[in-house]
Amino acid sequence: MPSRRYGWGVFFIVGGVAGIIFWGGFNTFMEYTNTMKFCISCHEMRDTVYEEYKKSAHFKNPSGVRAICSDCHVPKPWTAKLVRKIKASNELYHKLLGTIDTPEKFEAKRLQLAENVWAEMKLNNSRECRNCHAYDAMHFDKQGRRAAEKMREAVKEEKTCIECHKFVAHAKPEDYEDDDR
Repeated sequence: MPSRRYGWGVFFIVGGVAGIIFWGGFNTFMEYTNTMKFCISCHEMRDTVYEEYKKSAHFKNPSGVRAICSDCHVPKPWTAKLVRKIKASNELYHKLLGTIDTPEKFEAKRLQLAENVWAEMKLNNSRECRNCHAYDAMHFDKQGRRAAEKMREAVKEEKTCIECHKFVAHAKPEDYEDDDR
């Protein structure tokens, strides 16, 4: 009987160590996929949206604070992050298919891709925006008159950030039609 207990003990120790190694490797890879280097490793991102982003206030601004792709496109809570990474596997599938592998194909799909992101951001109340931008932390008196007026209105109407700031980091799709017209 003592040898059976010893066998189970070794099994649990080895299993525990293997689990820790797997978990650590999995989390390390998940974090690597949040880096700018990873995000712009394919030419579809590097040659299009990355170039647009470099012209935005999220890339270069008076405070020197830079938001990278994952700050806006990947949730911080672990479960939500995992769901986003699973959804991203669809993007890899389409990369392999060549759905957006030329500038022309990318532009043809840009509005659909943007609308997918906007819908997600509206659904989660612009969660990733609010990691850095919170209504209660804003100094409306230090904003321009029109900006302060619009932000106060947004607070009252409980608008999400993406409802007003769709093109803060990326170009407007050519076939985009404004809903407010």
